[in-house]
Amino acid sequence: MADGQRFFARYAYAPNSLGYCGPEDAAALFELAATGRTETDIAAIAARFSGAWPYLTVLAELAGISDPLDARVVRAYWTGSPLLDTIDRAAFGTRLIERIRAAGAGRYWAHLSPDLLPEATPTHAFHVFGVYPWSRLLAGGQPEHPLRVLDSCRIRWGQIVSVHGDRAIVRACHLIWDSGQLGLGPERDEAVGLARGGRGFVAQPRPGEWVALHWDWVCDRLTETDASCLRRWTDWQLMATNTRLAAAVAGAPR
Repeated sequence: MADGQRFFARYAYAPNSLGYCGPEDAAALFELAATGRTETDIAAIAARFSGAWPYLTVLAELAGISDPLDARVVRAYWTGSPLLDTIDRAAFGTRLIERIRAAGAGRYWAHLSPDLLPEATPTHAFHVFGVYPWSRLLAGGQPEHPLRVLDSCRIRWGQIVSVHGDRAIVRACHLIWDSGQLGLGPERDEAVGLARGGRGFVAQPRPGEWVALHWDWVCDRLTETDASCLRRWTDWQLMATNTRLAAAVAGAPR
């Protein structure tokens, strides 16, 4: 099975298993992510992820890559990579918005307009902070729930502290909402899912290693370069999103 499809399964599994994204095929995603093998057509499953699939297809088109599940495309979308520096963000954002609207997104995506282009990148972080509506709920007086959703849905980086069977203690930063701005708070230890029935996506995890987290699940081992890239694109997205949020907060009735 191609590396890109396995990458996709690793990161898509957690929200899919919770019923948030894609078809009900968590078992197939888990099997591929854990073993590298499955009899299921993963490309067909991926194409039914209404969130991730438009990003992968538009990114592949602009990068001149024929397969949206090419490992270079999938890695760039989930964690960022040097491939993103070759992409015209305005062209990407324009095509993405057209693609989502053409799919009949309806009133749920009514906020998608050219005004969002300064915030657009071919990454999951843009989908979480810019396209999903949750960041627009932060200034409503009860930010706790939208902040928790945003933090869980984004791809986070963390460092393994200890391993305890199917769970791990990982040290990671979490989102904070302060004075009308999103940011990253200090690191803290948390318990996250690492495996199910002894099977997980990171073989022989060791303290000190960097891992990627999605919905409190360890979905991938990260190199120092991978973790730095994820930090870089997360920081960029927060800066771009905060520009919009600051304008919204300033214009809100008092």
